[in-house]
Parts: sequence; C-alpha cells; structure tokens
Amino acid sequence: MKVAVVGAGAIGAYVGAALTRAGADVHLIARGPHLAAMKQHGVRVLSPRGDHTARVHATDRPADIGPVDHVFLGLKANSYAACGPLIEPLLKDGTTIVAAQNGIPWWYFHRHGGPYDGQRIESVDPGGTVSAVLAPERAVGCVVYAATELAGPGVVRHLEGTRFSVGEPDRSLSGRCREFSEAMRAGGLKCPVEPDLRNDIWIKLLGNISFNPISALTRATMREMCRHRTTREVIEQMMTETLQVAAALGCRPAISVERRLAGAERVGDHRTSTLQDLEKGKPLELDVLLAAVVELAGITAVPVPTLRTVAAISDLLATRSAA
Repeated sequence: MKVAVVGAGAIGAYVGAALTRAGADVHLIARGPHLAAMKQHGVRVLSPRGDHTARVHATDRPADIGPVDHVFLGLKANSYAACGPLIEPLLKDGTTIVAAQNGIPWWYFHRHGGPYDGQRIESVDPGGTVSAVLAPERAVGCVVYAATELAGPGVVRHLEGTRFSVGEPDRSLSGRCREFSEAMRAGGLKCPVEPDLRNDIWIKLLGNISFNPISALTRATMREMCRHRTTREVIEQMMTETLQVAAALGCRPAISVERRLAGAERVGDHRTSTLQDLEKGKPLELDVLLAAVVELAGITAVPVPTLRTVAAISDLLATRSAA
C-alpha cells in the first residue's frame, strides 16, 4: 500500500510514522526546516506509549512520488482550494483522499441522501473551488481524536489519544476504508470504520465550534473558559444550538453538553489550535468550524442566535489577523 501524506505536520507526520511501522510505502510532503530534519533523521515520535523513530521518504516535490493508493490530507481546511499542485501528481484511478479535517467537510452532502443530497456548503467549498481540487467521490472522512504537536523540526510529541475514525460519505463499509484502517491499526493506532461518520463529525465539532473561537477572542485556556461562569453559559448555548442543527440534519451524536464540558475542563490549561494560530499570525480555521454551521442552520431553518453572534465577532477577528 502506497500512501502520501500531504501536509506532514504534527498529525500528518505522526500518521506517516505509524503507517511506516505497519510496512506501508509512505511519503511525507512538507517544507522548511521540518522537511530538512525528516530527510536527514526521519520522524522522531515522543510518546507516553514509547519513543521511536521512523525512517520515511520526505519531499516537497509530489511529482517525485507519483500516484498512490491513499492520500492522507493533513492540511488545514482553509488550504484545500489551493492544494491542487500538491495533490494532482499523486492521483490515479481509485486514489482515496483521507481528509483529517476539523469541522464540516466539503463532502458533507455527497451521497448524503434526502432533501439535501449533493448540496454545496458555500462556507467550506466557495464556488466549488475545493470540490474541483478534491473530488468528493475520492473522499473518505477522518475524525481525529489524537493530540500531537511539533516539539521541533522532525520531532512529533504525542500528547494523548490514538483514535482516527474513518468513514464513507455514503455510509458503506468499503474496501478502501478497511484497507486504510487495517494499516493504521497495524501501526499501533485505533482506526474504526464508522457506518455513519457524520455523528463523529458533530461530536468533535461540539467542542471546536465553541472553545476555538471563544479562546481566540479571550486568549483563555480550556480550563479558564469552563470555570468562568458566564463564558461557560455562552459555550453551553453554542453547543445546544449546534446539536439542534445536527438533529435537523438527521444526526443525534451520543454525547451531552454536560459531558462535553466536563471532558474539556479535564484537559486543563490547554490553548486551542485556533488560539495558537492567532498567536503565530496564521489564518484562523473558523469557516469550517463556525460559519458552516451557521449556514447549515439557515438551510434547515434552525434559530442559532448565539452562534450567529460569535461568528460575526470572530469573523472580524479573523479579518483583522489576516490583514
């Protein structure tokens, strides 16, 4: 099995190292000092489960890799529309794109069934620019429950979690999903094939849609947001409205607002990825987390006043940070 990891940052390099341990033919696409370090030393993984080094091919030239069986997409969603030059040399008939994306994916309504089947979500696929690069029929969804960070060039620190849930847009238990899942599990990760990954998407989104923008607006950690009474009330309302939108689309994630908040508080003084991006001057990945759900609320006629307010303020923050 030949796999290319496009965007081999903390998560991508971690997955690439695991697949290499499983015996897959893995190629990492990265840039800068991180690429140089991986070329020279491989990927060094520091983990409570045991440290190890994976010797793996790394490059910034996808044409040197050629067509692969699976592309694991580790880029932020706001980079998808421009990633064509990275993706095109890797494709052949049947190449799967496994997108490890937070938030609502561009393929959400692909083979969804029902009245919204095939509908495009403008917030995540503006003008069809993402679908033009990442054909929905190639997509396999992936919800990441692992936390990693780059401790330095070529060095991934695994913090917690090893689960990467995957699933088909049409809810089938396909051969391509099973093949990728088996390789991930052989590399030491959890990778269940979910019959309806959309439920996992909403479970993960329940935290991202609330904590990520609020943390960027307040500069607060997870613990601080959970323990500040009025901020916690805003987050509770955002989560409640999100579950109402999910229900209108036929999804009922098996988690309560109370349980999600309790889990977030246990994380402690962690700064969300959105806050870290803000502090580093990087673009904020809020369209797929927040604007998309507001758009879905409009489609399904679900009132979401708190989400709309936070989205409006967050949009100004994202606009100013990008200036």
